[in-house]
Amino acid sequence: MLKEKEQKTNIGGGWHTDHSYDAEPAMGSILVARQLPDEGGDTWFASMYTAYDTLEGATKQEIEKLRAVHSAKHIFGSATDNHYTANRDTGGRIGNSAAADLLEDVTHPVVITHPLSGRKALYVNPAFTVRIVGYSEEASNAMLMRLYAHAMKPDHAHRFKWRPGSVAFWDNRATWHWAMNDYHGERRLMHRITIEGCALN
Repeated sequence: MLKEKEQKTNIGGGWHTDHSYDAEPAMGSILVARQLPDEGGDTWFASMYTAYDTLEGATKQEIEKLRAVHSAKHIFGSATDNHYTANRDTGGRIGNSAAADLLEDVTHPVVITHPLSGRKALYVNPAFTVRIVGYSEEASNAMLMRLYAHAMKPDHAHRFKWRPGSVAFWDNRATWHWAMNDYHGERRLMHRITIEGCALN
């Protein structure tokens, strides 16, 4: 994952969960710092275990059986309607916009039971979750914005400061992350491995 000095945008510059748009989302990601800016370029991580645990009881009950649609098309696709961005460069993450167009949208539970820990976690994210199944657009947006605002609380997050050679290994089923884009005019090079996962329940 490379951002050159002249580039203005970065990959991962907003809260998200890697590959939630896949039927079997990535289990985890490993990132190694190879070249870093003098300042900036930190990564925020937020716990979706904590986000779920700290929800009010009534909200937990309301979302317990809900499912949400996750999509890559509106980020990486080429369609030009109101939901998609024309000629979007995928940065090699999916291959190209035509490949992204072929991906079917998927649904996952809004609350998952983690396949290893058995703990419940909130499983929606601002980048790839597009709507709640069975809700009107207005009601879906309201619910998602409410969940996002809760998950983004500072108490749920940790700011990871990279150093040359630093390695971060995180579980995509139980975290969000956000790569800060605050080092314009400097180069940042990271090597990443994405680890296959399984269907979520």
